[in-house]
Formats: sequence, structure tokens, C-alpha cells
Amino acid sequence: MFTEIISGARPFALIRREHATEVEAFTGDVGTAGRLAELPLDDGPGPRTLALIPYRQIAERGFETVDDGTPLAFLRIAQATTHALDAALDALPQTAIVTENAGFDIDDDAYSRTVEDVLRREIGHGEGANFVIHRTFRATVRNDPRTAALAAFRNLLTAERGAYWTFLVWTGTRYLVGATPERHVSVADGLVMMNPISGTFRHAGNTPPAPEALLTFLEDHKERDELYMVLDEELKMMATVAEAGGQVLGPYLKEMAHLTHTEYLLAGRTAMDVREVLRETMFAPTVTGSPIENACRVIARHERRGRRYYAGVLALLGRDDDGGQSLDAPIMIRTAELSPDGELRVPVGATLVRHSTPAGEVAETHAKAAGVLSALGLLPRATGQAAGSDNHEHPGVRRALAARNDRLARFWLDDRASAAPAPRFAGRRALIVDGEDTFTGMLAHQLRALGLGVEVRPWHAPGDLDGFDLVVPGPGPGDPTDPAFAKGAALRALIGELVRTGRPLLAVCLSHQLLSGMLGLRLHRRDAPYQGMQRDVPLFGTMRRVGFYSTYTALSGVDTVATPFGPVELARDPEDGAVHALRGARFAGVQFHPESVLSQDGLAVLTELLAGLLPDAAETGSAPTQESVSDRHIPALGG
Repeated sequence: MFTEIISGARPFALIRREHATEVEAFTGDVGTAGRLAELPLDDGPGPRTLALIPYRQIAERGFETVDDGTPLAFLRIAQATTHALDAALDALPQTAIVTENAGFDIDDDAYSRTVEDVLRREIGHGEGANFVIHRTFRATVRNDPRTAALAAFRNLLTAERGAYWTFLVWTGTRYLVGATPERHVSVADGLVMMNPISGTFRHAGNTPPAPEALLTFLEDHKERDELYMVLDEELKMMATVAEAGGQVLGPYLKEMAHLTHTEYLLAGRTAMDVREVLRETMFAPTVTGSPIENACRVIARHERRGRRYYAGVLALLGRDDDGGQSLDAPIMIRTAELSPDGELRVPVGATLVRHSTPAGEVAETHAKAAGVLSALGLLPRATGQAAGSDNHEHPGVRRALAARNDRLARFWLDDRASAAPAPRFAGRRALIVDGEDTFTGMLAHQLRALGLGVEVRPWHAPGDLDGFDLVVPGPGPGDPTDPAFAKGAALRALIGELVRTGRPLLAVCLSHQLLSGMLGLRLHRRDAPYQGMQRDVPLFGTMRRVGFYSTYTALSGVDTVATPFGPVELARDPEDGAVHALRGARFAGVQFHPESVLSQDGLAVLTELLAGLLPDAAETGSAPTQESVSDRHIPALGG
């Protein structure tokens, strides 16, 4: 049966899942869809559809992309069989793969210049915390393409380790073969899980790393912060698809043949259709960046070409024995695409953060491509890897991994099912205005945990504010000093209305900067961005550990400023005067993100600020209405 599948003309897929001792084989007919909602999910238990979701599909969310026309294809599964791994290996060809004209489409020097440009123009000007820019290794395969694809699949099965899926898909028009380390999202019995992986340790030569070398890697600030940033970004997605947001599990080591990563697991409960889960999680920050909407703009601006299936997902949709929907969707990375005429493509990217160096990111792309290139005979095969190592059991390694959580917010690490809300906030309603950074979804879960009812609306359509006790203009990318910044102008107008009418207001990050400018404070672009940075800062008499994602800050040389709306108290950095937070009679602002996993004291800070903005109803009666401050002048934005 296995030999018939791999030699026949019908489209097929071969999948070995992590730790499995068998290979699953699916055959059927291939179709295409325009949208994820159109993917078929037939009745009956077991896997029903295998979808190949290209990167261009992110346009469904309204995000920018270079449209290369790559289809949203799917295999409608007619037959599903399982085969012992040893039997599959015996049936797969052991053929030397012959290639020519091999090399990256963008050479190392050009890629280095792109890295420098992104660090300077994008991260350095507040466009986001991290971005993934890819390049593609290309070659021509002289073997029969099917034989080459099957041989590469066999090589990955025997030499790679730690893969979430090792797979080969033949659609009738292309082969996709790879060993991806990363689950993007899965759903089983209502449990939704995501698996952010980041931080990359490149093995020396072809031998497993020593524990001492791994300990040095685990102590590296860049690698640690890189993982924290993608953890935050995937928690934003979980805030959308999981009813109570995601709970963080880990961290763990992800050991592969040529490199080692660190990873977390996120878990929550969902009742969403699995196709909607796929839509809301397009695509992983580990292959795009954060905030994701603006990361898509940055990718289009710097790559200027389509990504085809790179950074998309394979998605196996099905049903359990009770008819419930299931989903298993790994990210399409560490994957080769081979055409029937022998054109070979292996796309790979590096995550660019404020600590990045061009040389380091160039080396990372080489390391990430190494597993697939080895399987294709373009690099030496790794040795001593298939049996794995026990580095994850080393006491020092385990302590170093566990220590990563010591500085993180318990809100996201603990089970919140039995958490009691604060009685003083029960019955209050908050409107969060999203500034194109879905940190607002995490903030919504925190406010709900405190007892508030919460609604989230986009910055361009905040709607009627009546009926809300609190309005929270949120974070987002962009330059708050730019007079042509449309989103900034809209948020500034909203904040101005709130301040004039005396409606309780809590401004976060970008909106805090806009509020600060209205109050006459000078705004400043930092020489070194605070993107994904955790700091202990003084907040109104108490030291708090919080997480920053910002390039701009307000500055002040005093702790209290007089404004048309009364005195405003500032929490400042004693060294440079950066304003971390402010509070007035009816408003407050924070430069950091209390909702971030980096904000160990974030929930405590929110509770204290809201207690000032929303005193007990018995003390104040109903929410404030328009006051005489409506006619007061608001100073122009400071620059």
C-alpha cells in the first residue's frame, strides 16, 4: 500500500508527527479555496482535509502582503492509512540527490544591509519590536523530482530530530518536503494550543552541544528576550481564540540536528470553528514579527516579493469520534519546495530585534536552512543526533529554564479558572480602543479578571462612548510626533474629548505618549529602543517590574506639572527624566504594557490605577458626565 501511494499519480501526503513510530499517509483529490472559511470539513471521524495555507492568505485579515498568486490548496482526504516507520523507510529511496546552480537569492552582504536597514528605520522609529525578513536558497535538482523529494523525506526521517512534523506533500503541481519544529496551533476536544519557539543556538560542527555551551546560550539576553517577545505576541492571539486567554507552560528546549531552540506552550479553551481559529492566528510572530499588522507592512516594504508557502501553515482538519472539530497546524518553515521541472526553493528567515547584529542574523539563516539542505545533499549530514541527547534533563539546564519564569507575570503562568474578581469593579464597563496592537486583547482579559465588562473597538471606529465607565486608548506602532500620522491624530482627538469631558481614561503606550504631548510634555525618540525590555521603575512611591515596547518617551524634569486640567503627578526615571506613568484627577497613562508577560507587577499596577479612576460607586454615584473643562484649551503636541 505505501509503495503504491508514493509511486502513484494521485496527490498524497506523508506525515510523521513528533515522537510517532509510524508514518501517516493521506490520498485524495486537490482543490483550491478563496478563503479559509471555504475549506471543506466533512462529517465522519478522523482527518478530513489537509490545507496548504500560503502567506498571501493573511490578506483575509486586511493585512498588507505582496500577492504572488500562490493558491490556498487542500487535499480532500479520501483514504488515510498508517505505516510502521521502519516499513516506510524500507520503501523510500536511498538516492544521492544531484543539484547545481545552488545559492541564496540574496547574498550575505545584501542580507546584512537589509538587517541594518530594518534595525535603523523600523525598530529604531517605533514601528515594532521585532521583524522576520526571509531569503531563499535556490538550486536546480537533476534527479527525477519525485525520487529526490522521497529521498529527502527519508533523510529527514533518519537524520533530523525534534521536528513537530516531518512531511512530504505532493499536490500534483509541486512537492513540499520539510521538518518543521513548530506547532502553530492545534485544537482537540476544545483545547487550543500554540507553541512559540525562538532563540537559536547553532551547534558547532555536526555534534550535539555540551550542557555548558547550552547554559551560556540560555543566559544570553538577546536569545531570552527574543523568546519573551514572541511569547507576548502569541498570547495576543490566544486572547482572541481562547475564552480566558492562554496559560503559559514551559519553557522547554527544542533540540534539532543542527540547532537548539527554546519554546513555550500556550493552552486555553475555545468553542470557535477551527477555520476561524486559523484565520485569527494568521500568522505566527516567529515568522512575521510584532505587532503583526505593522510587521506585515514592514515585510512587504523590505522583501518586495511574495513568500509563497513560507511562513504559512499546513493544517490538518478533522473530527473526533463525537463529531467535534480537530486541528493540527504546524508552520511551514524548514521546508523545501520542488517543482516537477526540478526548481528547488528553501526559504528561511531570521528574527530581527534591537540586539541583532547583521553577522549574527546572516549566520542564523544558514543554520536554519542546514537541516533541509543536508537532507538534499547540499550540506554534510549531522551525526550522533538521531538518538537525541539528555541535555533537557541536565540539572543546570533545567534550573536555567525554570529561572526564566521568575521575572514573568504570574497572571499568564497560573491557572485563572478560580481567580476572584475585585468586588469594587463589578458591574463597571470599559471600552478599549485598539491602536493596531492586539496587546489590547490581553488587556481585555486582565480587566475582565478584575471584574469589568470589556469591549474592544478599532481606533478608526471607536463609536459611542456612552455606557462605559472607563475608556482605554491603547498601544500601537508609529511616531507620535509626526503631524501626518493619521492614527495618532484620531487617537489624539479621542483622548482630547475624554480629558475635556472628564470621562475616566487610562492611556497605554502610544496613547500615553499622545496624552503626555497634550499635557505639554516633550516627546523624545530614544537612542536605544525599549522594545521587549523589562525594567524595575519607580511608580508613585513603589518600585514595579514592568515590560516596555516603545521607541518614544515623554520627558520631564519635575514630578508634578500644572495643566488646564489640574495638577498631574509623574512617575519619572531619576536619571533621564523619562515619564513611565502619569495620573491626574480623571486620567492616567502608562508608557509600559501592564498586560505584557514581562510586567510581573502589571496586574497590581492596573488595580491601583483603576482604584483611583473608578472609586467605589457608593462614593461617586454614576460615571462622570461632561464638565466645565470642555471649554478649556488643550496644548498642542510637544515635540
